[in-house]
Amino acid sequence: MSKVGLIPYTIQSVLKDTKIIPPGIKLVGAPTAWEQGYFGNGNVIAVLDTGCDSNHFELQNQIIDVYNFTTDDKGDPKNIKDYNGHGTHVCGTICAEENDRGVIGVAPKAKLLVLKVLSGKGYGETKWVTDGIRYAAKWRGPNGERVRVISMSLGGSEDNPELHKAVQEAISQDILIVCAAGNEGDGNHETDEFAYPGAYPEVVQVGSVNLQKEISTFSNTNKVIDLVAPGEEIVSTYLNNEFAVLSGTSMATPHVSGAVALIIEQCEKEFDRPLTEAEIYAQLIKRTISLNFSRSSQGNGMLNIALDFGSQSEPLQTAATK
Repeated sequence: MSKVGLIPYTIQSVLKDTKIIPPGIKLVGAPTAWEQGYFGNGNVIAVLDTGCDSNHFELQNQIIDVYNFTTDDKGDPKNIKDYNGHGTHVCGTICAEENDRGVIGVAPKAKLLVLKVLSGKGYGETKWVTDGIRYAAKWRGPNGERVRVISMSLGGSEDNPELHKAVQEAISQDILIVCAAGNEGDGNHETDEFAYPGAYPEVVQVGSVNLQKEISTFSNTNKVIDLVAPGEEIVSTYLNNEFAVLSGTSMATPHVSGAVALIIEQCEKEFDRPLTEAEIYAQLIKRTISLNFSRSSQGNGMLNIALDFGSQSEPLQTAATK
């Protein structure tokens, strides 16, 4: 039975409290979108991870629904308690609430569908992830909401056909899937490292840069990296109403997932119609800037939401291809 798990990450510090717009959130240009009135309103992001501390004051109002696919808590489907902290950290980067305390997420008015597919020990069966993806694709909210983005900061070394099929099915329903590239990088941009589902060409594979916009030495490099985002020294929500500073491509991924909620909100208001998955991807890639590293390490470049925000150009399905 194939396994997936957390991509190894580093806990640098745990903070009792803070009051900050995290540097990574600033670096990707989220405040520019907020200034124009875009906060991710109406967008649901499915986070497949170790669960979430749903009592955290930054996240308790952000969760629209939950489901547990793991054997933790005797498999109780509505218990998504996070015994690890990783999932809670990811959720905060996406949409920690704007409440004048703690931190703020990229899309502070987006909602979270928390799908626990990894146990407290940080690993799970590939079937749990596959089932989570299919659940996210079928899910409908109390007012007919549907998932627009699936965010996965996890990976495994095996290319699992059923996992790949679930990814393709979700994308065919115009859900953008954002995945961590993995932290097996050796610092050599000429060698390829792959973690699945990130390495599937259909998903948005996110590599990591530090806050100085340099490629993280741990970040996987390969020919299907789509873009990079901040993944070092990332401050976000943690267990017990605390905060933590973590590093890994796991931390880069939710910056992109939250940004997509802002992009969808802005573009669908502008064009007055739903965007296809290919159009959402094209709009995301328009908001990258090359850092002059190899394509296999940075993909199209670093996420910067401020680029093209508010532009009046029709999204083209052919503007970017995965």
